[in-house]
Amino acid sequence: MDSSAEASSMAQGLRIVRLVVDREKRGRQLLGVSQLAVELDMEQSRVSRLTQELCDLGLLERVDRGPFRTGQRFFSLAASLNTGWVREAKTELEALVAALGLRARLSVRDGYRVILVRSSSNDAVPGSFVKPGMVTPAWCTGAGRALLWDFDRPALESLLADVNYIGIGGPGAAHSTSEVWDLMVRDRAGGFIAAAEEFEHEVVELAVPVRDADGAILASLSVLGSRAEIGRGEAAAAAVHQAADRLGAYRA
Repeated sequence: MDSSAEASSMAQGLRIVRLVVDREKRGRQLLGVSQLAVELDMEQSRVSRLTQELCDLGLLERVDRGPFRTGQRFFSLAASLNTGWVREAKTELEALVAALGLRARLSVRDGYRVILVRSSSNDAVPGSFVKPGMVTPAWCTGAGRALLWDFDRPALESLLADVNYIGIGGPGAAHSTSEVWDLMVRDRAGGFIAAAEEFEHEVVELAVPVRDADGAILASLSVLGSRAEIGRGEAAAAAVHQAADRLGAYRA
């Protein structure tokens, strides 16, 4: 699967989640696979595959092949938006946009997946798949690799043991756990993650961890742009580090 296909799957998955949530909120009849396919004008086989993946992620639930309802992971993600550092992230993301002219994101990790929690106002256009809840790989995104910052090699190999690297990511993506480790070693030396075309073509993502008062990684903060916009990266990374430090200092 190339990055454009993965983006399409994410967009369609989010459409399914939004429809299920909307029907629950309005007290309307819940839907199964065939009904979702009709409502969304999608192939039934594709809806079946995507709903299974959404159930695996905990964003949807289904009992005995019945209709789909909102899963506990969805509510956990929504609840996290009320914590102090996530709430304050909106201001920090927009400040990065104003200072750097780049797109900005706040993300958290779920296993070897990354979930987007907040994005800046310039990070999406109508119909874009870049919305809270978007899921991307940890190993070939700047945000994801920042979330892996504290992993030693055995822990990284254990986490990525079942990953299929074939066809995932952009031209700069790692194709093995060994390559991911080499990128981590390189970037730790520089003090920030620099993911050049690892997920999206012609996009560079700079990222750093957001840590709590005890030093544990809460999330990752990243900015994205073209090579020309990012430049050497040091100035942008310094601004992202400062924003991450402020976020980590907030209390719930």
